Amino acid sequence: MFTGLADPSLWVAIAFFGFVALLVRYKVPAKMAAALDDRADQIKAELDAAKQLREDAQVVLADYQRKQRDAVVEAEEIITQAKKEAEALAVETEEKLSEQLERRTQQAEDKIARAELQAINEVQTAAAEMSIKAAEQIMRNSVTGSKADGLIDEAIDAISGNFAQN
Repeated sequence: MFTGLADPSLWVAIAFFGFVALLVRYKVPAKMAAALDDRADQIKAELDAAKQLREDAQVVLADYQRKQRDAVVEAEEIITQAKKEAEALAVETEEKLSEQLERRTQQAEDKIARAELQAINEVQTAAAEMSIKAAEQIMRNSVTGSKADGLIDEAIDAISGNFAQN
């Protein structure tokens, strides 16, 4: 199957082996192997650094998650305490308001009672004075003389005595 020097396969094979011989002669495979080894070492170093960064990030993430959980618990405690304080304040305010309302109601009732008593006394005084004047007028018109003066004095003393007792 050899067709001679005109066969293109022969020339391709010779060119290939010549190229490989040149590569070996100028140590290209060794340089390529060294470059690939250097690149592999560089990639390995980058992977190790990335692995270390990932571990550090996981530690930081775990720390922040713990801090976040602690903050949530603390916030819930603050809310619970605030609710308790608000409830206590509401109860205290309601008690104070009730006491104040009772006190003011009692003061108003006392004031009304005093006003009623004063009004009753004023009405009784006015009625007594009018009764005295009316009785005096009636007696003066109907009874005359010394008998009239005695009856008038007696009536005035009786009415004044009743008035003084009330």
